[in-house]
Amino acid sequence: MTGFTFDDREIDFTEGQTVGAALINAGIYSWRVTRRRATRRGLFCGIGVCYDCLISVNGAANQRACQVRATPGMTVSTQTGTGHDDLAC
Repeated sequence: MTGFTFDDREIDFTEGQTVGAALINAGIYSWRVTRRRATRRGLFCGIGVCYDCLISVNGAANQRACQVRATPGMTVSTQTGTGHDDLAC
């Protein structure tokens, strides 16, 4: 496998690319949905300061797409809300 899976879609990447860069390169600009207003989010700051690019990687929520290096075979999925929707707010 030369890429990773994002929401059941195969995404190719260049060695050293982050997941966020690979998604943008594939034409995917949003991969998180906010909890309260269902607003789509994606890469904003690109340096790990904000929380707009959160994704789930191999089942682990709250990973920053701009910081996670893409690796072959990883499973990435859209994250809804904070990744802790089971918590009361």
